Amino acid sequence: MTSVRKIKRALISLSDKDGAAEFARSLAEFGVEIISTGGTARMLREAGIDVRDVSDVTGFPEMMDGRVKTLHPAIHGALLALRDNAGHAESMSEHGIEPIDMVVINLYPFEQTVAKANVSLEEAIENIDIGGPAMIRSASKNWRDVAVVTDPLLYPEILEEMSANEGSVSLATRRRLATLAFTRTASYDLAISSYLARQLSESDLESLEPLNPLGGLIFIESESLDEDQEEDGGAGKGLPGSINLGLERLSDLRYGENPHQKAALYAGDSTGGIAHAEKLHGKEMSFNNYIDADAAWSLVSDFDDLAVAIIKHTNPSGVGLGGSNVEAYRRALSTDPVSAFGGIVAFNNRVDRESAEAVIEVFTEVVIAPAYDDDAFEILSTKKNLRVLRCSRASAGRFEHKQISGGFLVQDFDTHRLTSEGLNIVSRRQPTDSQVREMLFAWTVCKHVRSNAIVLASGGRTIGVGAGQMNRVDSVRIAAMRAERFELPVAGSVLASDAFFPFRDNVDEAARMGVSAVIQPGGSIKDDESILAADEHGIVMAFTGIRHFKH
Repeated sequence: MTSVRKIKRALISLSDKDGAAEFARSLAEFGVEIISTGGTARMLREAGIDVRDVSDVTGFPEMMDGRVKTLHPAIHGALLALRDNAGHAESMSEHGIEPIDMVVINLYPFEQTVAKANVSLEEAIENIDIGGPAMIRSASKNWRDVAVVTDPLLYPEILEEMSANEGSVSLATRRRLATLAFTRTASYDLAISSYLARQLSESDLESLEPLNPLGGLIFIESESLDEDQEEDGGAGKGLPGSINLGLERLSDLRYGENPHQKAALYAGDSTGGIAHAEKLHGKEMSFNNYIDADAAWSLVSDFDDLAVAIIKHTNPSGVGLGGSNVEAYRRALSTDPVSAFGGIVAFNNRVDRESAEAVIEVFTEVVIAPAYDDDAFEILSTKKNLRVLRCSRASAGRFEHKQISGGFLVQDFDTHRLTSEGLNIVSRRQPTDSQVREMLFAWTVCKHVRSNAIVLASGGRTIGVGAGQMNRVDSVRIAAMRAERFELPVAGSVLASDAFFPFRDNVDEAARMGVSAVIQPGGSIKDDESILAADEHGIVMAFTGIRHFKH
């Protein structure tokens, strides 16, 4: 085994042909014989490069609409044969197999195909590459003798090394190329399996037997439940036996949460969402910008009504509804104009001129919206450092992952939306229509606040938010304190809590502040005490039967 391998024959088969002609021409100048397939061979010939067709090597024509062309011993034997193995050399001589020293290949654009709107299953299937991954794996397995190039970005450094080594590629480079190649086939297979799994209905999933291939991506869970699952109705049923995240690095970040931490942005095969948002203007996004922007976008995406959210450190400093964006923004800002300084603003509707003018009155780090009027964008662009993102709602994903030391926690996304029909009014006092609307609004915002979460709302806006406290009564007091600080009327407001009240002291405190209605999950062993307190104070109390802890 030599530390350098002179490249004498190269097989080039490409979907993305960017830079391929220049690369192949340079290889030819090193005396490399070029073998190619189909459209790649045609493109190279048109560029004036001598090419030998794969069908000349295999003795078989390309067939079945190009599905079968390289799956042949003359190709895979040429890639897999160990050059210093006498038995392999004898087999190659006996069957007329000539070694191939380099494979230059990229795959059918499956990921790009399934990212398109309304792509059919048939179109997706036709963009699953078979021969390409097979050649990549054969060449990568034999990296001691074969160089495998899977990305056009690698062309310059390969040519530079060949120039420095009289047409040869080093062992260290071949090994690194093989590692990159196996990473590529792994992510490609993951994209395919993820897409196909999303096409299965729940009934399809339940009808299939559990699968557990070594190192594979599992989408089917065993039918059997443990005792805890049986008691709670099967929570956790349907979660995968193993998960392969298959993330691709989209960009490097200046640093992580703090300057001494390295960071990058990675994304899977889903589309939309903050990871795929288009930055139209401003500085590069930071690690913390992405986290806060995701919190803001997730919140406004939970509303069908026109909504604006202002986020600071993942919690809403204010949220507003309105008949226009500027009205909703002004309502959100009024909750806590101090915390809004340096915050993230998210709109779930197209941003117009008037709302853009309002936003730039306050120092803002990021603005997110699905679209912008031209004059609105011009106004936002006057702020040099303001990051302006255009974002679409993320494609449906099955699971949410949270990292812990040594592993991950996995759960379904919290997609629950409450309607008025889901309210269980447990107090003697019945709510007005206005109170029902305010309770549903406060409840939706509360879902996006860190536990223990309390939200006070009135007039289609938050007036106080208490987040992340160890004591729920403290969250109530903090929410009220914020309202009082900015002279917002707590009297007559509604209060939402992300979890049940374990004691009546929360209700007593809310009544003392003038709250008129409370919405909470219910489910405490002392629910009767909370209901009694609500009745004593003449407060409306609604149970939802569901909680929204956010840790």
